[in-house]
Amino acid sequence: MTTYRDEGVVLRTTKLGEADRIVTILTATHGKVRAVGKGVRKTTSRMGGRLEPLSHVALLCWRGRGLDIVNQAERLDAFRPVRDDLGRLDAALALLEIADHATEEHAPAPELYAMVLGALRTLSHAPPALVLGAFCWKLLGLEGVGPSVDRCARCGQPGPLVACSIEHGGLLCASCRRGQAVSPAFVELVQAVCGGRLAQALRREHGAEVGELERLGLQGVERHLERAVRSTRHLLDEGRVSAQGPILRR
Repeated sequence: MTTYRDEGVVLRTTKLGEADRIVTILTATHGKVRAVGKGVRKTTSRMGGRLEPLSHVALLCWRGRGLDIVNQAERLDAFRPVRDDLGRLDAALALLEIADHATEEHAPAPELYAMVLGALRTLSHAPPALVLGAFCWKLLGLEGVGPSVDRCARCGQPGPLVACSIEHGGLLCASCRRGQAVSPAFVELVQAVCGGRLAQALRREHGAEVGELERLGLQGVERHLERAVRSTRHLLDEGRVSAQGPILRR
């Protein structure tokens, strides 16, 4: 069997048999990989704790006909600040689920991998809603379906932009308004995120526009993927979502 080395982020796991686990990993060079971790559910396994969702790992794998086999795994980052905060953990689980659905097995996705890894690192110190919202909007751009944010999606006028409708292509002016009314602060924020100025946006203080960014970004991703993101929380009036999400191991 051919062996290969890579690094990746564990997206999810599934029990297999009495002691094994199928691990889905978004890797840097091999795309999404599904591999068997043999014996990792045993208490004596050295790899079991390393092959959990939300782990950045270095891998040595055997390539199989169906599923690959993890031969070695070394944890590079456990994202402990994210795991220890329920709000950050909830956003991280949503990121992992979206990344899982947005890529095919063995299809190299280096840009998506870099986005996921960068988002998880940023989650350790930045507002979860801002990170998750920005990830969703940037993912739509990466997938080639990014909404228009600099001009009206219907008539092309530069603004002022007062509404957002993912169905109609993005931000809309007063004459073409559809969907949800949005604030000038949201328009400024989403333009920064989609215009490559996320680092600048992260340094600023924000208000309710962060909830708008997250909510509309998730709507756009669900529309693009044609499926609900199960890990997302129920939206509350203030634009946040409940802290109830799935457990790490499925």
